[in-house]
Amino acid sequence: MKEKRKPGARDVALEVLMQIDSANAWSDGSLKRTIAKNQLDSREAALATRLSYGVVQNKMLLDYYISCYCTQKAEKLESVIRNILRIGGYQILFMDKIPHHAAVNEAVEMTRRANRPKAAGMVNAVLRKFVANWMNMPALPGATADYLSIRYSHPKWLVERLIDLLGAEEAECFLRLNNEVVPTTIQTNHLKTTPDALEKELRQAGAAVEKHPWLPGCFEVSATGDLESLPAFTEGRFMVQDAAARLVAVIAAPAQDAKVLDVCAAPGGKSFSLAIDMQDQGQIVSCDIHPHKLQLLEKSAQRLGIKSIRVAQADGREHHSAWQQTADLVVADVPCSGLGIIRKKPDIRYKKQKELAQLPEIQKAILENAATYVRPGGTLIYSTCTVLPEENEQVTEEFLAKHLDFTLESFTLPLPIGASKGHLTLWPQRYGTDGFYICRMRRK
Repeated sequence: MKEKRKPGARDVALEVLMQIDSANAWSDGSLKRTIAKNQLDSREAALATRLSYGVVQNKMLLDYYISCYCTQKAEKLESVIRNILRIGGYQILFMDKIPHHAAVNEAVEMTRRANRPKAAGMVNAVLRKFVANWMNMPALPGATADYLSIRYSHPKWLVERLIDLLGAEEAECFLRLNNEVVPTTIQTNHLKTTPDALEKELRQAGAAVEKHPWLPGCFEVSATGDLESLPAFTEGRFMVQDAAARLVAVIAAPAQDAKVLDVCAAPGGKSFSLAIDMQDQGQIVSCDIHPHKLQLLEKSAQRLGIKSIRVAQADGREHHSAWQQTADLVVADVPCSGLGIIRKKPDIRYKKQKELAQLPEIQKAILENAATYVRPGGTLIYSTCTVLPEENEQVTEEFLAKHLDFTLESFTLPLPIGASKGHLTLWPQRYGTDGFYICRMRRK
């Protein structure tokens, strides 16, 4: 009896891409589940990850080239064939260490394994065109927005919006960065260790560690394999958090004994960062609408040795009279389009523009409600992980115009950011952070 073949990295990548197409799955969650289900070793898991993310990051570009070399347009092909061609094309155009003939042969075999033997010849022919022309692929459209949209695989509406905000040259820097590998940023848990001791421990574990260029107590790490399997992580000596998210706590700057309310807390990074800065004194109430997210938050707080946090199930838009004007600090890190974290979650770029247009109303409702919990003299922080003004300064400016008892409050951050008059947008191409907006307001 023929032994059943164990799925490899390319099979897993294909399964993930099919889930994204058919079930609208998120690539990171689907990848984690599919790698675990197929028990890939670390090397195969790394290849599956690179292929899955690489195809999502370059999907529009790959489809453009497939359409040039195939008798049918890419969007007309059956999903499984289209994704096999994308995986093969990505390896040929973007991966130096995989021989071209191997990428073609593997794609043909995958087509047969997918019970599509009649399509194998077409897959072979299209990918051989990629190989023959990989240094001289067909020209992309000439108009700036069309070119940038296909070259970096971002929807045209978003490219046009970015050109409006930044100009074409800087918009291209933003788009290019979204398709590059980003080092992981971590924050030292000062309740359990020091930055120097953590750096030494991570180096001994084989991780490539660099001090964050401008944010004390933070590091950029790479070559770690599974970061969450390191004792330094499992025993709570650091947490994973981008520099932009870390700045929420820096800007909030609560007193050690402060009463804090984090109204949209899950997965908890900002609550944990505040607790560490407050040396685990004071009281932090971390809220979320989903009970399972609160359980994960509690588990993470336990791992970090944080005792000052308690969780509460609450919708950020619904008022709780018991919290009225009781908090020294209220943080509203509201649901948003996520367009500032495309470099970490590549499929966010393909969200429908219509869905995103509904977000400002939710954001305004949460901010209105959160403001009622701030005591006189207290601080209100509004933040998002997006770069669009309609979700950021347009929301806070409208709020401040209606609530004259609140005012913007200046803050100063480490260079290269420096002084701000109360709110700022962080851009990846300027500061090396996620795209983020943070606004600090004071109740008079």
